[in-house]
Amino acid sequence: MRVWIAGAGYGQGAVLDADEARIPALDHGITVGDGVFETVKAVGGRPFALTRHLRRITRSAEGLGLPAPDTDLLAEGVRLALEANPGTDPGRVRITVTAGPGPLGSDRSGGEATCVIAVGAFSAVPASTDVVVVPWTRNENGPLTGLKTTSYADNVLALNYAKERGGSEALFANTAGNLCEGTGSNIFVVLGGRLVTPPLSAGPLAGITRELVLEWFGGEEAEVPMSALGEATEAFLTSTGRDVQPIRAIDGRVLGTVPGPVSQKAVEVFAERSAADLDP
Repeated sequence: MRVWIAGAGYGQGAVLDADEARIPALDHGITVGDGVFETVKAVGGRPFALTRHLRRITRSAEGLGLPAPDTDLLAEGVRLALEANPGTDPGRVRITVTAGPGPLGSDRSGGEATCVIAVGAFSAVPASTDVVVVPWTRNENGPLTGLKTTSYADNVLALNYAKERGGSEALFANTAGNLCEGTGSNIFVVLGGRLVTPPLSAGPLAGITRELVLEWFGGEEAEVPMSALGEATEAFLTSTGRDVQPIRAIDGRVLGTVPGPVSQKAVEVFAERSAADLDP
């Protein structure tokens, strides 16, 4: 693997073998998780929805109190990283921006940011999946709510909890007892014939795939009490890596025929529209 890296002594960017790239040991992204990131899908060597991802990483950086990244520089970095890693399709493009070198505590130095863009492969995604509700909550009122930051340890723990119980994704409630999101996905459920996804006020990340499903396919944003999951007739996850993935079971409860008609149509519409427009 070859990566593109800027800052950290590499100026406006350089492409290097991954094992040759170096960042300072005291980079704030390492010491305190002070950074933001995006995962972008590449199809045929071209990034999908890159403009939306770059807008979101800017929102995340500003929400974290970091300077807005140079999105033109990041877009060029994505292009160079994809050129340096041919044959990875679909490709997983990881854009990481940290606060750069800093003190050992939470204070920042205000120095140059570190930017790293790496390209790998997405794992094959099954046609449907099982999910598990975890015993921990998302804080919909927290300072990191809605930001895609590198502080991901709670997601690591939650995903491991779900996998130990046969799921490929974990679901969080928020502190109000309503459905929030997965560790790396948004969720849509069919309740009484209505396709619903938690609103951003419930605390989920504003997922790019979630956004496109709402635009292309429809659905409504509404609070979903966790108790209502037992009434869901269909459900699906959305994310960059999964696109639209129907849920087979929630905490072991199988949701009838999978995929259901709404989920299947969502899968088809997203596949058709995303194939027709790489920068929607």
